[in-house]
Amino acid sequence: MTDTRYACLAGRTVIVTGGGSGIGGAFVRAFAANGARVGLLDLDDEAAGALVEEIAATGASRPVFAKCDLLDIPALQAALGTLHAALGDAAVLVNNAANDRRQDFLAVTEAEFDWSLGVNFKHHYFASQAVVPQMRRLGFGSIINMSSVAWMGGGPSMQAYSAAKAAVVGFTNSLARDVGKWRIRVNAIAPGMVITPRQRELWYQDEALITAGRARQSLPDPIEPEDVAALGLFLAADDSRMITKQCFQINGGSR
Repeated sequence: MTDTRYACLAGRTVIVTGGGSGIGGAFVRAFAANGARVGLLDLDDEAAGALVEEIAATGASRPVFAKCDLLDIPALQAALGTLHAALGDAAVLVNNAANDRRQDFLAVTEAEFDWSLGVNFKHHYFASQAVVPQMRRLGFGSIINMSSVAWMGGGPSMQAYSAAKAAVVGFTNSLARDVGKWRIRVNAIAPGMVITPRQRELWYQDEALITAGRARQSLPDPIEPEDVAALGLFLAADDSRMITKQCFQINGGSR
């Protein structure tokens, strides 16, 4: 696959939540390869640290990592402040962090429900709230919110997760209306079946499940984290300057 390079991203500050691994790690690599100054938030300092060293070894600008539990909103705000001090005003925010833990609907407690909404949606709201003033100062910006096809197709044992990912799209549409006057664009990405190492370990240990999922796609190839990151680059770049308030599915034509 030939990777498009966006010269406009060089030198711009990009923030990625949950950027230590998986799709988030693919975002961090892609933006760094395009010359962006990348800040990443993650709870897994070992994975994030390894990714920072990997990227620095390529000669790209070393990403700045801030450890943060995104369920702790004051800690999130403080971590974003740390990245702002190190990197300056953010031109791009990728609200990527999520956890698609399966839950038994009849057994879910209020605390478990709140956890799912918090880890899958709430931090989108408050990270955006913190970054929008920075984008206003720049006179432009792009916020990319990660949703999921789970809420569209009705993923089993994922009621709270699906509700959160549907909320992400509603939030995207509303925020885009308010911040467009400052040339800040807000879009969502809804990936289909992306088999990261974590997904394989937790939910797709049986290869037959992967085969069945891929059979529902119109395209036969696996959806890779890099495919999602490629769309993120486009939505962050000036090439998509008139695209906002949209939710893009990357599902291989499965729905």
